[in-house]
Amino acid sequence: MISQENNPYFEAGFSANNQETDVPSLEISGTIPEWIHGLLIRNGPGLVRSEKLVNHWFDGLSMLHRFEIRDGQVGYRSRFLDCNAYRAVKETGRIAYAEFATDPCKSLFQKVHTLFQGGPAITDSAKVNIANWNGRAFALGEPLMQAEFDKNTLERVGVFDYGQKEKTGVTTAHPHIDGARLYNLVQQFGARSFYQILSSDGGAVRKEASVGVGEPAYLHSFGMSRNYYIIAAGPLVVQPITLLVGARPFIENFQWKPERGTPFYLIDRATGKLAFQFKTPPFFSFHHVNAFEREDELVMDLVIYDDASIIQHYYLQRLANPEIELPFGRLCRFVFNFRTEKYTQEYLSEQCIELPHFDYAYGFARPDYRYVYGVSLRPDRRRGFYNQLIKIDLEARQDKVWHEEGCYPGEPVFVPAPDRTSEDDGVLLSVVLSADEQASFLLALDAKTMQETGRARLPQKVLFGFHGIFFRKKKRYEWLVGEWIQVAR
Repeated sequence: MISQENNPYFEAGFSANNQETDVPSLEISGTIPEWIHGLLIRNGPGLVRSEKLVNHWFDGLSMLHRFEIRDGQVGYRSRFLDCNAYRAVKETGRIAYAEFATDPCKSLFQKVHTLFQGGPAITDSAKVNIANWNGRAFALGEPLMQAEFDKNTLERVGVFDYGQKEKTGVTTAHPHIDGARLYNLVQQFGARSFYQILSSDGGAVRKEASVGVGEPAYLHSFGMSRNYYIIAAGPLVVQPITLLVGARPFIENFQWKPERGTPFYLIDRATGKLAFQFKTPPFFSFHHVNAFEREDELVMDLVIYDDASIIQHYYLQRLANPEIELPFGRLCRFVFNFRTEKYTQEYLSEQCIELPHFDYAYGFARPDYRYVYGVSLRPDRRRGFYNQLIKIDLEARQDKVWHEEGCYPGEPVFVPAPDRTSEDDGVLLSVVLSADEQASFLLALDAKTMQETGRARLPQKVLFGFHGIFFRKKKRYEWLVGEWIQVAR
């Protein structure tokens, strides 16, 4: 077992954190801009050890982290997402639900038995992302059921399940929201599997498109422009029957078949029909970033890898080794020409990037969107875990970074300044783990310069998480006994 002294980031970032915490006011150093009024809510694992260590970074139980920011002050609250998977661990100390790479069914016999008993029970711990949908807050994962929660208390108040009668599918953790309507890619597994685009305005779910496929790919996100849905189906694929009766955890049923290349499906949003299809050499991707149209071209930006080995590198046994080097994810642009039906491909930066973020409210599907932010690896410190933040300027093709020795930042979330004058006029908020202090802090960076403005120190660590969102407060609020209350005026 690797000791904390040899690997402090692993012990701090991946060991159990089962503390549900309320801190009305955090210690501030520097300055948190006073114009930031709202809630930063983040999602990610709050427990990766129960009776035993789970297998993978993606397997921990969801914990929600809520930072209340007003007048330069920050309050903090954390809660586990109330769900069946969490209750089972809390009551028995055992993992009872099938996670991404950890499955309580150890054998084929057990798998088939639980199938006939109404299982296997797939996790309902929506641990990956947060969505702001018509003012409602949702915790998102890859299972079909997503959890709605109260932004103030973090208590679960409902579910959204895409209205699927068949429970043999998964969805992506990165829906698109256009106006009042939410769009997501749902994969239905069966003798004939389908990539389906479903949408909802909060009422009935509508099927927008469906593409049949023999061996579906693992898909964590999809792209959407003004006129097209974009599915980049890399060659990490599965025989659907193995998901139903195989004895292995979900992701371990998928196989890397590079000879298939990476098909792109471009689906017309108006008709729901497959309009174009093209194929590139093989690559793997978790995250689409943005897509837009210009003249007779469709431009698609993704973070890509040469292969799917990044999934193996996220197994905790491998992350525990401080000598391991994570594969570099790089921001890549694919440009498809509608007239010639040919494509070009180019990298937009030489730097590593993952957990990419851009100002979605401003830049979604806009040809002039310019900045992408994310976590990164310092070129001279590739061993270990993500140790810097990066800003990629797509126009100037320049990068800016922030790093601090012994610190491991999470996804940066952009908050625009009031009456901003440019796309990057605002602040980046990132939850950073200090391995030396075995505690975390909320970091505020000037998004233009990538220079620190201030930080709010937490009394405990926040495990390495995934995605978050900022909810802006639009009405007048006052601070009372550590709680936000709306003042009727």
